[in-house]
Formats: sequence, C-alpha cells, structure tokens
Amino acid sequence: MYSLQPIRTKEDHKAALTEIERLFDSTQGTPEFDQLEILVTLVEAYENKHEPILPPEPIAAILYYMESRGLTRHDLESAIGSRARVAEILNRKRPLTLEMIRKLHQQLGIPARTLIQPYSLAQ
Repeated sequence: MYSLQPIRTKEDHKAALTEIERLFDSTQGTPEFDQLEILVTLVEAYENKHEPILPPEPIAAILYYMESRGLTRHDLESAIGSRARVAEILNRKRPLTLEMIRKLHQQLGIPARTLIQPYSLAQ
C-alpha cells in the first residue's frame, strides 16, 4: 500500500505514478479517488518544479502554427509585412518587432509570452 508523502526524489515520483496508474479508474467520492486527486496534485507540483515544460522558441512556434493550420508564408504577411520581411523573420535574419508579436498573437493566437522570448538570429 502506498502512503501519501511529499515527492522529493525521482524514486518518489516513479512510485507516485505507479500508484496513480493503480487508482486511475477509481470511482468519484471514494477514498481511493480522493487519494488519486492528492497524488495527481503532488506529481504536478514535483514536475513543475523539477521537469518544467518550457515554451517553444518564437520562430519554432510560428512554424508549428503554420504547419498545424495549413498556413503559408503568404498568410503571415498581414502580421509581419512583405514577403521579403516574412522570409527574413522565418530565416532568423531579422528579429520580431513588438508590433509583429501583437499581430501574430491576435491573428494566429500564438501566446505572446512565447513570442517575446529571446532567440538567436542567423549569423
């Protein structure tokens, strides 16, 4: 039987995940379900602290949004500018401006916090 405790190590984390798997189909309102909810909260806190998922880098995020929505470079012109400017941005020759970030966020729904991150330009 697993005893609830803080998750401090990778071994604790692994044991908690195993217990979550065992409790996964518990019925709501049962002590097992309550234990499942507590374990999930503990695991999330541990993972956020020790294994955070970082947002993607801005150009990678733009390329992902383009691919996942079937957009072309032409579709970015209203947010970024001319065809040449879109190419400069996507090829990392020029950084995104604040105005471009605002428009990409509004038009494509890319989180602004992703777009404002620093990223390296091509040499």
